[in-house]
Amino acid sequence: MPVPINRTTLNALYGLDLKNEAEAALFLASRAEPCDAIVTSKDVVVSQIGSDLYRAFFEGYTRKQWGLDPTQLDKSVTARVPTRTNTDDRYFLDTYQAMPLHGYTEMFEKMLDHENITVMTGTEYADIQRDNLAAHTIFTGPIDEYFGYRFGRLPYRSLKFQHETHDISRMQPVAVVNYPSEAVPYTRVTEYKHLTGQIHPKTSISYEFACADGDPYYPIPRLENQALYKQYEALARARADVTFVGRLGTYKYFNMDQVVGQALATYRRMVKTVLSDAMAASAQ
Repeated sequence: MPVPINRTTLNALYGLDLKNEAEAALFLASRAEPCDAIVTSKDVVVSQIGSDLYRAFFEGYTRKQWGLDPTQLDKSVTARVPTRTNTDDRYFLDTYQAMPLHGYTEMFEKMLDHENITVMTGTEYADIQRDNLAAHTIFTGPIDEYFGYRFGRLPYRSLKFQHETHDISRMQPVAVVNYPSEAVPYTRVTEYKHLTGQIHPKTSISYEFACADGDPYYPIPRLENQALYKQYEALARARADVTFVGRLGTYKYFNMDQVVGQALATYRRMVKTVLSDAMAASAQ
């Protein structure tokens, strides 16, 4: 079934023949179950498309991905997944959507190939923090780690990947197949050739398993977690020598384009501050 849910999904799942957006909208409205207050991830889905579609597409997947029931998660988790009345099955509707021509590896190699940049792999920030390498640090790791877990650890979800290469040109009809059933241990399988356009007699796929342990990938959107983050944010605001960005640095569930946008906006603010300070100094 196509995801995000759209008119094709509804016709296939229910054996319908919804011919236009108006008919699909009426069908979804007939399924919707209004809630007094939209607070949790379950509320936002059930109020828009009803319990049946919620159970089929969201409940099991969310439990696997987050290790929590949707009723225990903020509404923002499922609100970011659209439901459509047309037949557009793309996740994002941005005008421009592309892959780096020669892949992400080469793109980052070129970005980092500068005499002013030193790449240190296998290095914990805590091991070099005392060396005072720079007057100002831009930190993209977990903000609670930076402050030595002073108020306790912020909860994150991680992922484990199982990579396989098969002697077949393609295994899946699309790039990503989600598995919402809790009887299936992985959340989704990605076949990269659909995204890159590569032509090869073999194909590589990756199974994703959500887990609690491992490198932090996803901040967990819950009120109590946000309250804990606010304590660390207060410490950050009091520091002029460090700027926090990214999912882990600001404890926000960003998409890639949002992270890039945040980084560019942060850079513009920092440059503006430097220029303002320089002009103030020259005026004196």
